[in-house]
Amino acid sequence: MPCPYQSLPSIPPTPPATIRTAGGPLWGGDQLGGTGLAVPSGVAAPPAVAATTWVVADLDSGAVLAACGAHVRRRPASVQKLLLAATALPLLPPDQVVEATPEDLALPSDSSAVGLLVGGKYPVSTLWYGLLLQSGNDAANALARMAGGPGGIAAGVAAMNAEAYRLGAEDTHASNPHGLDEPDQFTSAYDLALIARADFAREDFVRYDTLDRMQWPAQPPRDPTGYQIQNENQLLKNYPGALGGKTGFTDQARHTYVGAAQRNGRRLVVTLMGAEVVPFGRTWKQASMLLDWAFAVPSAAQVGHLVTPDEVTRERTPPTPSAAPGPHGTAAGPASPVSDFGSAWGILGALIALAVAVLGLAVVKVVALARRRRSRYRRRAQGAPVRDV
Repeated sequence: MPCPYQSLPSIPPTPPATIRTAGGPLWGGDQLGGTGLAVPSGVAAPPAVAATTWVVADLDSGAVLAACGAHVRRRPASVQKLLLAATALPLLPPDQVVEATPEDLALPSDSSAVGLLVGGKYPVSTLWYGLLLQSGNDAANALARMAGGPGGIAAGVAAMNAEAYRLGAEDTHASNPHGLDEPDQFTSAYDLALIARADFAREDFVRYDTLDRMQWPAQPPRDPTGYQIQNENQLLKNYPGALGGKTGFTDQARHTYVGAAQRNGRRLVVTLMGAEVVPFGRTWKQASMLLDWAFAVPSAAQVGHLVTPDEVTRERTPPTPSAAPGPHGTAAGPASPVSDFGSAWGILGALIALAVAVLGLAVVKVVALARRRRSRYRRRAQGAPVRDV
């Protein structure tokens, strides 16, 4: 089976990227820079899967055990929600109540939604379940809006891009919080592994992500009883040691998937992009095939590593102009590690955009802290118990 997997000709490919962070090293090591298969020397080849790009990595050590086109940029689909979680979980108190707005529900008619009602009131913790179990794009909008503070959803998305940059996920650019196809929305299998590592380090993420089912709260009079939602990630039900993950699908992204599991003290994550269900089955099955292979690989064997934020801070260097810009001033090809900005003005614009995003994230954190303190003071005044979150 070739690597990357050759998708059917009728499937629309992901368009070339128009945004990429300028300059800097190729994170994770040189072996991860190509579009082909990277496997440790002396290790049997991994099983074939119907994904265009993928990564298998150790959540704890950061070792990348194998990869295929690790840094190739593609549409994320709903695995984008993992970046939203990494960004907003530290900002939003779980007991904060959110009132749904028309902006939260401004989605295509065929969009995945958990069923927010305008004017309905939902605790943040409930919205996380709606996001991760039911892949609710309406919940994604509401959470991003709250995380964005006065700047709303746009500021929430800016915070997501700032968080991606902090993690070293430089193949990633978010233009919405939920993952629906948009021209400047991309990520890579490598970046998804970085983001998943940040998520699975949080107990609250694992708690939200692994619940089997829950009763969605009623919103009388329009919804007097509520309804049940269920976890869509079949890895949790069918793979021993499964830790969770996220499914995704759009026309341009095709099937995307992130799944993690533990065995014999090791925690591994698989990220799949551009996958099809033929001929190897659903993405969770393909992930389980790679997990079985990876758990048999010695822990010392690797083809690269997942960078940490501290490593990124130490190693990041000032960006330089692209030596060979492609059409319209962008680098040629979606896997190019060089800048898509063809001039010094483009670099300056990128740096200004980054500064604005970082400033927006700082403002968001200040607003969230103020909201949390007001909530704690109000609860103390009412005699209610207060816990740190």
